[in-house]
Amino acid sequence: MGFSDLLDRIGGLGRYQFISTSLMAISGIIMASHTIMQNFSAAVPDHHCRIPNKTIPAGNWNITMSVLDDQTLLKAFVPHDAKNKPLRCLQFTEPQWHLLFLNQSQADTSELQTEPCRHGWTYNRQEFSETIVTEWDLVCDLRHLKQMSQTVFMGGVLAGALILGGLSDKFGRRKILTFSYLKLAVSGTCTAFSPSFSIFCLLRFIAGMATSGAVLILEWTPIKSRTIFGTTASVSFTIGQFVLAGISYGIRDWRTLQLVISVPFFFSFFCSWWISESARWQIIHKKSDEALKQIKRVARINGRVKEGEAITLEVRISMLFSTQAKILVILSNSRCATSFGFYGLLMDMQRFGVSVFLVQVIFGAIDFPAKAFCIFLMTFIGRRITQAVLLILPGLLVLANAFVPYGEHNCVFVISVFQGWYLPSDRFHWVIFTKQLFYTMQTGMGFGSTMARVGSMTAPMVMMLEDYLYGLPLMVYGALPVIAGIITVFLPETRNMPLPDTIEYVEAQRGQDQKGGQNRNGLHL
Repeated sequence: MGFSDLLDRIGGLGRYQFISTSLMAISGIIMASHTIMQNFSAAVPDHHCRIPNKTIPAGNWNITMSVLDDQTLLKAFVPHDAKNKPLRCLQFTEPQWHLLFLNQSQADTSELQTEPCRHGWTYNRQEFSETIVTEWDLVCDLRHLKQMSQTVFMGGVLAGALILGGLSDKFGRRKILTFSYLKLAVSGTCTAFSPSFSIFCLLRFIAGMATSGAVLILEWTPIKSRTIFGTTASVSFTIGQFVLAGISYGIRDWRTLQLVISVPFFFSFFCSWWISESARWQIIHKKSDEALKQIKRVARINGRVKEGEAITLEVRISMLFSTQAKILVILSNSRCATSFGFYGLLMDMQRFGVSVFLVQVIFGAIDFPAKAFCIFLMTFIGRRITQAVLLILPGLLVLANAFVPYGEHNCVFVISVFQGWYLPSDRFHWVIFTKQLFYTMQTGMGFGSTMARVGSMTAPMVMMLEDYLYGLPLMVYGALPVIAGIITVFLPETRNMPLPDTIEYVEAQRGQDQKGGQNRNGLHL
């Protein structure tokens, strides 16, 4: 029998799978907070040049600034726009006291000389008491550093996918999982005490690497049950959006928020020692005796003691070669496009002109019906068409948003909600589709996850293109999913097709294709 049949014998949906998946799903909820927390920790409040706190001579008399309210005084120091709002990055080279006695229609400041802020900035702290933007003045000429900090985090996720994947193959799944939880707990906690922006970015990079280490969630589930447990992992990210919105609403200081979502990973670290090492990994690395112990342990926890004691392992490893490079390239391109568009949408919620807390809750709420819609499409239409639809439609919606006039927040928000309906569904669908197209899950999932990190890492940087043309970032965010969706139609369909899990099946497939087969580890028991 195949390894999946073995898992069915010892309880593929038993107590062990429920407990281990629950533990990792709880950790996944908090991990989602680390991924999207910069919507709150790096929020940009309204700001303007700081007014010097002193008495300044004005002709033959003095004006003591402390006796004037701030909004009135601003007129003399900071130019205002057509909506009578102070400009964020400019101040007058000299105080213009005469503007205090003129109304907005009478004040002509176009000929007055201005300069960048010399004394720092004053921030509106009604919504957030402190963010990394207000603490390190990441505004005006330094505003791009906000996007860079998120790119650094995603770069860490990419590095983790590349490094930890290989380490997990060498040292084992559980060791890397345990190490990742500890690293995330320590780096996340230390981030809350960062003395500078550079140290903050370094620690966020390390935390990003750690988020790529949770690789055990499907190791102890049979093929037919992976959709259920994969859905659980996906839903944990959705729930994490709700949790983060609630925590951020109550905690408006970024350091406290960082601490609250990091310390729980010490609990995850201790709980991870209970999780069994992957028996499949142990068998492949010729540790059959240890694998047998883990199988019997899982059988005992699942109440299948007799079935576990009756199992003996006879391992035969067959290495075949893959000719499915085309499938790998298409799916990886799809994953990159999905993450690129998803994080481009998710990491810039302030542009909607609505409370960022409300937007976070709305985007989390639409994720549930989106996944149900995705399951419906996969069941009745097929995987390939579903993949194409879930890429092309949101891509077209993003392109439509690019041509909405500046300032039309309501229209942009409505279109983005529909866009947000499809993109999470595609991320969820990609995982299921990839598992069915690749004989070994790690081959397709590993490379696809790496390409996803490339997409998520570059998404924040694309926002900088808005300095050159309004709507240009949205054009880029929309074009890539549309192209990927068109290419997806060349993938094979897997709906109602049998899933390979034994050497016999792979050998039969190889007999049909003289050019080669797919890397496959077969187990005979």
